[in-house]
Parts: sequence; structure tokens; C-alpha cells
Amino acid sequence: MTSGHHTLEQHARVGATARKAARAGNWGLVKRCADEILKQDRRSPEGWFLTGLLEKSSGRHPKAVAAFTKTLHYDADRYDAALELANLCLLFLRHKEAVTLLNKYEPKLENSPYYQDMAATLYTRLGLHEKAWPLLKRANELQPDIDRLEAGLAACAVNLGKIKTAKTLYNRLLHRHPHHQRNHYALAQLERAQGDEHVKQMQSVLESTQLPPEKNIFLYYALGKELEDLERWDEAFDYYRMGGEAAAAESRAAGYSVDQDIELIDHITRVCNEHWLAPGEASLRPENPDRVPIFIVGLPRTGTTLTERIVSSHTRVESADETFFLRIAIKKVSGVESRDAMNTRIVEYAANRNPDHIASTYLNAISYRLTDKPWFIDKYPENYLYLGFIARAFPQAKIIHLRRNPMDACFAMFKQSYFRQAYTLDDLGRFYVAYDRLSKHWKDILGDRLVEVAYESLVSDLEGETRRLLDRLGLEFQQSCVDFHLNRAPSATASKVQIRERAHTRSVDKWKNWEQQLQPLREHLEASGIAVD
Repeated sequence: MTSGHHTLEQHARVGATARKAARAGNWGLVKRCADEILKQDRRSPEGWFLTGLLEKSSGRHPKAVAAFTKTLHYDADRYDAALELANLCLLFLRHKEAVTLLNKYEPKLENSPYYQDMAATLYTRLGLHEKAWPLLKRANELQPDIDRLEAGLAACAVNLGKIKTAKTLYNRLLHRHPHHQRNHYALAQLERAQGDEHVKQMQSVLESTQLPPEKNIFLYYALGKELEDLERWDEAFDYYRMGGEAAAAESRAAGYSVDQDIELIDHITRVCNEHWLAPGEASLRPENPDRVPIFIVGLPRTGTTLTERIVSSHTRVESADETFFLRIAIKKVSGVESRDAMNTRIVEYAANRNPDHIASTYLNAISYRLTDKPWFIDKYPENYLYLGFIARAFPQAKIIHLRRNPMDACFAMFKQSYFRQAYTLDDLGRFYVAYDRLSKHWKDILGDRLVEVAYESLVSDLEGETRRLLDRLGLEFQQSCVDFHLNRAPSATASKVQIRERAHTRSVDKWKNWEQQLQPLREHLEASGIAVD
């Protein structure tokens, strides 16, 4: 046996020890193993790979990138290093590079369910659900009946509109683990309940487990949703309320207060004023008129996804789906280091930076999702916070703001599990008043640049409102926009199931089914000058 072969075997043994230590969080041992290997051979791919894992675990991401890059330099077939590097590329908004790595190394993952799952997760984070699907299928074939892998496949099926497949997968998961609340919640979202069989199953779980309220949040919301489908209005509200109270208690324990959101909104109003906007907009170089972004914003569940589907069904328009890239670009350009996704300090600093830097950072981040169509959509509802930044950074951009009856808009948020400002009616009322204040501010300073669309008008006169909307955008009418439900493009939004349907008016004035329970919210809004009828 040659000394070189012996060295490789020794490195493999030390590497196996290090990987086991990494899984256990014993990073001291990982470091000793990496140092031992690199002391013997500075060109060892395994030594540099372990170094990369160590640097990543310590948050030294640039050094981790360098180590994984060296791994690939010394052994171009190391798909584990390639996927770790792709993961870090996402952190630095180097999305094109991440996609290139994934595409290149995907064929090498054929018999590795762990790295197939990792690659699928990265594709999902990139919004490329159709690329994640075959990887997840293969991982499940190699390791059947693994809950995490099967749940990942089910979630991907929903994003791709494979609702029947998702239903089968979630039912299989629940057959194995009937008390798994998140899977009950996911199953409840797939379609309108036609009977109360699943309701009884979930109520049985509540009765048999006797868990504290904060452990039942997803089951409460799932029960509320299915009871609403069955038009058992009062029972549905009771479960929504219980879910909200439990989720609110968790949020408060984590340090959240709705005052934080209101403070951010009011700070944006002060900083992003007409005086700030005018010179910033005038100073910009002209954009390429052949590449026009369309930002679709509004409160969640107000018709933003419906509008995105309508407009993206036009032959000259494509959708980048829902991205956080604008918010991330604003934060990155601000230079503020913070664990917060957004705060008043980030807004303050970003407002004083060159808006071209926000535009270029954003476009670099989103470019991997785009083809050569002249218009593209970014539909992230919460971008309503950043309309001033959009106006300064993108002079050519179109901005569509969805509005909905305040009571319907509020209740649509109240009955979801993931809007912390809407867990209680009191917080929700205070938040909505601040949001309405910001909306009026944007309308005042943006004028005709802001295209407002009323959800109720859109669903009651789909073709007429679609024609008006396309005209405001400068696009000719196409019948495909009205037939948006035939659009099979993937979607990872909260409305990913509903967008497979035709437009309907079932949700207009739906809040009136809970008029008595929502009376405190109505009084709060009306006392603030907001009309609810």
C-alpha cells in the first residue's frame, strides 16, 4: 500500500470522527481533526471541508466560503462542499452563483438522500420549487417513510399545485403520527372542508393530549378554518380566538409588542416624506425602459396573489413570485448590523444612501429568477412599507397597492397563524390604523405612480377591472389575464391553494358572519375615522 493511499485512508477516518463530532456540536474536536489533516497535507480537500464547517458554525462566513472554495479547488467532485458553498452564497445574495452550483452538482447527488434534501431546501429558499421536486421525490424513494423528507415533499407539492398528491402525503404522515399539529394544519389548508370528519379528529387530539394552549396553536387555527368552511361561524371564531391568544402570549414572551410595528410605520412616514422623495427621484440615472419591475403590495390576504396571477398571465410579464429581496437590499445598503429584519435605524440609514445601490443590490439578487421578458412582478405584500424606496430606486417601476374592506382585511389576518400584529383584536385595530395612515401618506406623495386596486371591485368585475389595471400599467389587454386560474406557475404564498381557483366573491363582506364578535374592532376603526361599510 502506498503512503499516499494510507494518508487518504487516515484522513477519511479522522474526517469521519470530525463529522460525528460536528453532529454532536463538539467543534473543539472538529478543529483538532481539521488541524491534524491540514498539518499533514495543506492540499487535503477533507481538511478544508472540515475547516469550512468549523468557520460556518462560528459565524465566520467569509472564511467558510474561502475554505469550501479551496475544497472544490483540490477536489472538484466534492458535492458536499458545493452545497455548503451554495448555502453561503444565499447568505451573501449571490443567488446566480448558488443556482449555478446546484445545477452543476445535482447529478452527483443521485444516491445521497441527505444532500438531495439539502439541495431541495436550497432550491425552495430560492423559490425554484420545480427544481426541488425531483430531488425530494428521489430522497423519499431512497429513504421511504422518513417524516421530515415526506413533509418536505408534501409542502413542495402544495407549492406546485399538486393538491391531491399533497393530501395523500399529509394523510400518510398523520396516519403515522395522528397528534402532529402542523400536519393537521397543513391538511386543513388544502381544500374547503366538505364534512366534519377531520374536525372530529382534531378535536379528539385536543381532548386526548390535554396540552397547554401554547402547544395547540396550529390545531386551533386549523379547527377554525375547517369550521368556517362548514359555516359553523361561532365555533370557528372561538378557535381563532384561542389560537390568537396563545400565539400572542408566545409573542409577548419573546419580547414583541405591536408598538414596534406602529413605531416603524410612523418613522417611515416621517423619513420618507415628499421633500426626501423629490430630489432623490430627480437625481437618478434613467433606467432601462425595456426592463420594468411591477411591485404588488398590500396587507396579506387582500388579493395581492390574485392580482399577481392576473398580471403575470400576460405574455410580456413574468413573476418572480414573493421575495424578501427589496427589504434585504435596503438593510444591506443601510450598513446597519441588526438581527431585526427591519427597524427604524435601518430605515434612517438607508434613506441617506444612494438609491442606485438599493436598485443594483436588489436586481442582482432577483436576476436569477428572470428570463428575457420586459416586465417582471415582485409580489411581497409587506413591501407597502417601502414604497418610497421603490419610487426613488426604480423610476420606471409600477406600483400596485391592493385595498380591501377594512373589516374583511383585518379578519383575514386575524384568522392566520403567522401575523403577530393580528393575534388580538386590540393589536389588530391599532396596527390597521397605522397602516391606513401610511397608505394615505403614500397616496399623497406618490400620486399617479400608485395604482390602487379594490379587491371587491376586482372579484365582482374581473374583466373590467383587469382591463383598467392593464391600461394603467401600459399593457394591452389579453384574455389569458382573465383566465389566470389556468396559470400553472408555482407559488409559495399564503394563497397558494386559492390561486388555483377562478375569482369568486365568497370572501366579500365575510366579516359580517362574526359581526357581534368583531364589534370592538369595528368601534376602534370607526373612532379613528376609518369607514367599514
